[in-house]
Amino acid sequence: MESPEIRLKRLTMRSWRRGMKEMDLILGPFADRGLSALDAAALEAYESLLEENDQDLYRWVSGAARIPPVHADIVAIIAGFHGIRRQASPN
Repeated sequence: MESPEIRLKRLTMRSWRRGMKEMDLILGPFADRGLSALDAAALEAYESLLEENDQDLYRWVSGAARIPPVHADIVAIIAGFHGIRRQASPN
């Protein structure tokens, strides 16, 4: 079983090693400073979010596309961390 410290390190590495530089710059700093403050459920949600396509993630965080309900809470936390004010999208 993975220790909490190893899990945070693994998630941080995955956050900084995305396929799209913009997502590195959004998820990396969040992981560095925000992951340790998340509860177990939010960490599960974050880990699930990391499985998604970078282009979709970028559109969700930026407000260019609607967020699937399963990811809405964690995307709001990430956007809030960066001071991104999302507006509802008609997409």
